[in-house]
Formats: sequence, C-alpha cells, structure tokens
Amino acid sequence: MIRYTLTCADGHRFDSWFQSADAFDSLRASGMIVCATCGSDRVEKSLMAPSVSTERTPPAPAPDRPLARTKGPAEQALAELKRKIETQSDYVGPKFAQEARDMHDGLIPHRPIHGEARLDEAKKLVEDGVPVAPLPFPPGRKTN
Repeated sequence: MIRYTLTCADGHRFDSWFQSADAFDSLRASGMIVCATCGSDRVEKSLMAPSVSTERTPPAPAPDRPLARTKGPAEQALAELKRKIETQSDYVGPKFAQEARDMHDGLIPHRPIHGEARLDEAKKLVEDGVPVAPLPFPPGRKTN
C-alpha cells in the first residue's frame, strides 16, 4: 500500500491510499480518482517527503488490514449475547414496534423478536406496558 497526497486543479489537497503506483496511474487514467472536496477528476500527486523511520519499529498495518487483537471479557460477552439474540429470535426490521404491540395485545402468537423502532415508537411501547429493551449493538443485517 502507498499513500499519496493529491491535489486537484482547484488546489484542494487530500490523501488517499493505493495498492501500488501502477494502481494509482490506472485509476487516474480511467477517471476513478476525484477530488474529495469538489469532485474534479483532474487530480495530480503532490510532492511528498518519504516517511522514513529512524527506529526499528514494525510497519503500521495497511488500512484494510487492522492489527489483530484479542477480545476482552466484556467484548466476548457482548458478541455472545448478539449471537444468541440473532440466532434465537426473528429479525422483523422496521416492523418491530407493530409486531411487539400485536403480540402484547394477543393479536399474534408470542415469539422472540428483534428489530428496529424509532425513538417515539419505543417510548410509546414502554408507556403502554409492552416489555421491550434496547439492544447494546446495531442489528446485524445484510446491506447488499
């Protein structure tokens, strides 16, 4: 990986990482590199001083590969809680408030569910005595 400081035709400066110098050249030639400020595709590499370490330290990880680290007990417990909730309940998405209310009112059978609700919907459920609780993590769902 290589980091370049880039400058557009309007003088805006920004940094970006590339797999190699050749990758930068081919992306630039195809118009895929644009200014982060104005969107111009007339972008050039700026003069840069190399980053040379004077100490013997391990190189920093590439941005797409962070250093592996072990999870602490709290992180492990949270990951286990998330796994259990996602495997032992149905994800109902944005229909959570209506599903929870319908179960509470006896309109549909009770079952474990998780999903999403707006703040006003969640407050109304609590005010009406519907047993709900916020999850300490965002729902795991596929975006693509």
